[in-house]
Amino acid sequence: MGIYEVVMEEMTRYTGLSPAAFFTIAGMMVVVYRYVTGMFVPLLMAIKAQIYDVSSSRNFYGPGGPYAMFAGRDASRALALLSFKPQDINGNIQGLGPDELQILQDWEDKFIEKYVKVGQLLLQPQPQPQPQPTDTQQT
Repeated sequence: MGIYEVVMEEMTRYTGLSPAAFFTIAGMMVVVYRYVTGMFVPLLMAIKAQIYDVSSSRNFYGPGGPYAMFAGRDASRALALLSFKPQDINGNIQGLGPDELQILQDWEDKFIEKYVKVGQLLLQPQPQPQPQPTDTQQT
């Protein structure tokens, strides 16, 4: 008797369920667990450094959704360019033209209307280089 048969017999003896019923119930429990635990984890996304809770659109921004790659990031550039390229998923809007900035503004307006703003991204200050004294400035 192989390990498979032993496991199947013990499963039936221990649970009183056939292997098919056991695995169907176990599978459903996994699905329910993932669904319930996923409901309590907020989905956040930023546009122009403004953070929005997009949890109400989990089907779009959650795992497996068409915009899932934007969750947890500032997606300003990608939205302005209407791009799904990983290198465009960032908050850098420098170099965008007026048409692209208008597209981004349209996205931001939709987010303001539909989602709750929950925060703002802060840029870390870059250290300013100290001027080096020249020979005439030295004492």
